[in-house]
Amino acid sequence: MKTTMIFVRHAEAVGNKIREFHGWTDESITERGHIQARLVAERLADMKIDVIYSSVLKRTMETAEYISKVKGLPIIPREDLKEIHGGLWEGMRWDDLARIYPEEYNTWETQPHIHQMPEGESMVSFQQRLIKAIEDILSIERGKNVCIVTHGTAIRVLLCWFKGLPLEDVITIPWCDNTAVTIVTEENGRFHVVLEGCSCHLNEETSTLLNQEWFKEYRERFFGSR
Repeated sequence: MKTTMIFVRHAEAVGNKIREFHGWTDESITERGHIQARLVAERLADMKIDVIYSSVLKRTMETAEYISKVKGLPIIPREDLKEIHGGLWEGMRWDDLARIYPEEYNTWETQPHIHQMPEGESMVSFQQRLIKAIEDILSIERGKNVCIVTHGTAIRVLLCWFKGLPLEDVITIPWCDNTAVTIVTEENGRFHVVLEGCSCHLNEETSTLLNQEWFKEYRERFFGSR
């Protein structure tokens, strides 16, 4: 029996806009974020969805509300779908992290599989938390089309698992834009990534990443011109 999971990264939140690290920091989505959420809900309007799950944080729940209204479905919130807990990184500007936490910042950028947030989660424990969450959702919703609204790092570490890759390869999986859609099917314990990080419902004006200098540098550094 095939189960289809439609992952949606939350819409642009305050942390994305002001470039602060917000893992468990609970901020709402921005004005642009509301536009993105409306656009992704419109995109999913004609797609079969039986149930909607969301991380409990404001930015995911507010994004999920747009989808919920379009689909006429309630939202099931889950704590275990939250973003990585940043510990002492929470609320810090990205520009300051490299200076104050040079070692940890280096692992985040170059070896994220061994990264440990100071007084927060490790990437290994974070991935294991998410895997357990997805396994539980699959056991409950077998055979359904499940929409899951979660976070950018969460989607990257889950894609490693879905593709059968070691966590070490998470660095090869690109960051997706806010409200990007990723579709994964599961049947008899096997996963197939149908669509990865697609943000075709956004344009240069409504995209978050296309308007941020760090992303242009990141894309060139890790992925060349693609």
